[in-house]
Amino acid sequence: MSNDSGPSERAREMRDKAQELEQAAQRATDPAERQRLRDKALHIRKKSEEQNGPGSGTMDPM
Repeated sequence: MSNDSGPSERAREMRDKAQELEQAAQRATDPAERQRLRDKALHIRKKSEEQNGPGSGTMDPM
């Protein structure tokens, strides 16, 4: 990950990471692990919105 990437690139990376965690949570068989992954994905989405504005923590609407 490069430090010179723009805010939109960083937001996309955070969205991608949150999506990966959500998918891993869906595959997890242990309920505690599933919840941990979902919580982490939610935390990343909230952080993305705080840093990059509303709507940046979710996929583009188009």
